[in-house]
Amino acid sequence: MKKIVIQTCFFIWLIFHFSSITYAASSYYPLQTKYPDTMLYKLETNQKVIAFTFDDGPDTIYTPSILDVLKKHQVRATFFLMGVRVDKYPQIAKRIHNEGHVIGNHTYWHPQLTKTGAANMMWEINKTEKAIRSVIELETNLFRAPYGAITENMVKKLKEEGYLGIGWSIDSEDWRGLSKEEIKANVLNNLHAGSIVLMHSAGNVPGTEEALDELLTFLKKNGYEFVTVPEMWETIYK
Repeated sequence: MKKIVIQTCFFIWLIFHFSSITYAASSYYPLQTKYPDTMLYKLETNQKVIAFTFDDGPDTIYTPSILDVLKKHQVRATFFLMGVRVDKYPQIAKRIHNEGHVIGNHTYWHPQLTKTGAANMMWEINKTEKAIRSVIELETNLFRAPYGAITENMVKKLKEEGYLGIGWSIDSEDWRGLSKEEIKANVLNNLHAGSIVLMHSAGNVPGTEEALDELLTFLKKNGYEFVTVPEMWETIYK
């Protein structure tokens, strides 16, 4: 009798646990649900695909070492660059592009756009586009708002201007200066098919390089395929 009770309780826990996972996977991204042709936070898929993204670069401290790790594993990633840092470190921005990674726009000064408005967002985007274009003659249509802070009106403006807004479904929280073990735990504890992982290639991120190296090794062994954000969009609209 005791065994039956335990089994029943375990079965109920399984139902609750997996229904909670399903709910979390489908309900936390209202902007993607409402504007699926403009906003992307994760890919709805059962395939083991994952996109690593890096904000706030380039710099000369962490960006080069992160690029070294990606090159070691032959993985392409997506870098959302700040215009002011592209102007300051053009050779690092050029290296990101030359090594086959995708570049997106992350504003010029990194303001919280929900406090400054849609007009300021477009000023930030355009100034950053000019900086990127001056270095690598590239026009990007990918945009990530600082802090992920964006309003519906801003999303509509992005659509008008031909941009895709990119969020994330896993925050490594490396920006907090975490250790490699803490960063790895944040990623692996929230891992799911179709993940977009937020990491940083500048700032207070001393644990990111080693965490990335070990994450890529682990995920490869577990059958994950690494894709860029544009490759995720292509999957949606095949």
